[in-house]
Amino acid sequence: MYIKDGICYASELQPSIKVSSIKVLETGMMLVTFSTGETRLFDVNALIKTGPAFAKLSKLENQKTAKVTYGFVSWLDGEIDIAPETMYRESYEYPENIIA
Repeated sequence: MYIKDGICYASELQPSIKVSSIKVLETGMMLVTFSTGETRLFDVNALIKTGPAFAKLSKLENQKTAKVTYGFVSWLDGEIDIAPETMYRESYEYPENIIA
């Protein structure tokens, strides 16, 4: 637990991380490059299973609306978004020698 700007958070303080760029893949996956310079593989389909807030992402056409704004990813003109720390934590290592 930690307090930042007068707000108490239940998790541990994470170093600041931002999303630098993304590439939406046809498989429901996304390549995400973070401010650390690391590119990781994020499963949008797994995100959909976490709850109704992400249900609209079950359509590939909605997944393709993804964009990076102020260091985080949003879809459908900001209707849906996700914290970069969550994307990093829930993503997988992606070897640099694989071409997407």
